[in-house]
Amino acid sequence: MSIVNRNQVSFPALMNEIFKPDWFGGAEVLNSKIPSVNIKEDETSFVLDLIAPGRKKEDFKIEVENDLLTVTSEQSNEVVDEKEENKVKYTRKEFSFSSFKRSFTLPETINVDAIKASYENGILSFNLPKKEEALPKPKRLIELG
Repeated sequence: MSIVNRNQVSFPALMNEIFKPDWFGGAEVLNSKIPSVNIKEDETSFVLDLIAPGRKKEDFKIEVENDLLTVTSEQSNEVVDEKEENKVKYTRKEFSFSSFKRSFTLPETINVDAIKASYENGILSFNLPKKEEALPKPKRLIELG
């Protein structure tokens, strides 16, 4: 008699796998870790902060097309010393590689041509200014005639 090991998957676990929240949240996952985002709004703009520590500015690719802001990053932590590369024989070497891709649908009120981005202290920050017509109008006094 032999023992047969079965991989039993429960229905709730299967449903959790099928209906992952990221499928509907605007994130396309290339790796299991996607950076968290905070979005703030004031009268003149939105500020989108994406946390991605340990990266360099060159690791990011940022695109805007048809009111869709897409942030992609690929990072390899391997440092290769060209002098040592030919001398070293690896018995085992584990690479470190991470990537992500997040997309955000921009509202029509955003001035796409004036978007600015900065990366400081592990936070990729976007300033998304509103169009003139979306800014609040100042109070106007109407005189009686």
